[in-house]
Amino acid sequence: MRDTFVKTLVNLAKEDKNIELITGDLGFGVLKPYWETVPDQFTNAGIAEQNMTSVAAGMALEGKTVFTYSIGNFPTLRCLEQIRNDCAYHHANVKIVCVGGGFVYGSLGMSHHATEDIAVMRALPDVVVMCPGDLVEAEEATKAIAKYQGTCYLRLGRGGEKRIHAKVDNFEIGKAIKIKESDKKKIAIFSTGAILDEASEAVKLLEKKVGGVEQYSFPTVKPLDVEVIEKCAKSFEVIVTIEEHNVVGGFGSAVAEVLAENPGKAKLVRLGIPDEYCVKVGDQKYLRKEYGLDAEGIGNKILKELEK
Repeated sequence: MRDTFVKTLVNLAKEDKNIELITGDLGFGVLKPYWETVPDQFTNAGIAEQNMTSVAAGMALEGKTVFTYSIGNFPTLRCLEQIRNDCAYHHANVKIVCVGGGFVYGSLGMSHHATEDIAVMRALPDVVVMCPGDLVEAEEATKAIAKYQGTCYLRLGRGGEKRIHAKVDNFEIGKAIKIKESDKKKIAIFSTGAILDEASEAVKLLEKKVGGVEQYSFPTVKPLDVEVIEKCAKSFEVIVTIEEHNVVGGFGSAVAEVLAENPGKAKLVRLGIPDEYCVKVGDQKYLRKEYGLDAEGIGNKILKELEK
């Protein structure tokens, strides 16, 4: 996913000399094609994320479209005040890019787990929050936020994510993508971010056991596709949200807010990371399984909810 982002950004930067990329002293192996292609549109701010963000805000207020780049929590939680005061408050054209959403850097411990970022970033007024689910969504999201005037957050996986879509037509910020339709209207599966591959496998398992599963990917968490949520709430028995993020304040909570004000017949089930710090150490695949966020775990949790 990060390679797709860089490739897309290189193409955009070649066409638009106002696009700038600032890294917090990370990603050199990945970012090399960028700085070799457009060296005058690249800055290494060093391990100083607060400075990186303030510099980006200043450049944006002078007419640049600035992407900041780092891993895990570094471009978000470490410099939250600068994002809030320097970027969001001024509607600065800054695009904050996190590589390693969720448990991507699980083997480095909880300091590198980006598991509260969606909640924190969507709480900031006038900030667009994008969490693409696969390579196609990552490319389209990068193009979309480059055109968008204002502060955006782009949450990416790392690498090796599966390609779920052959293509996505008419991609828009704030619009969900229907992956699978069902006439039976039993379960609506919503997911955001790179957990899409596990969600898609879980859908296959559920189709074999209960059927009636419709699937959507939400590459945008803010603004949310309220229309799809309201429609599914009226038609389905259960809506399930899936995210590689704390269950408090993230994607599931955003959907719950919509349903609280626009109730339907569907019961909401939120799947994610429990409201606790992860003290386990291991790679992403291991941690997903430990928290029941692999395909089998997701499927089993949904089946238990249906039994209730």
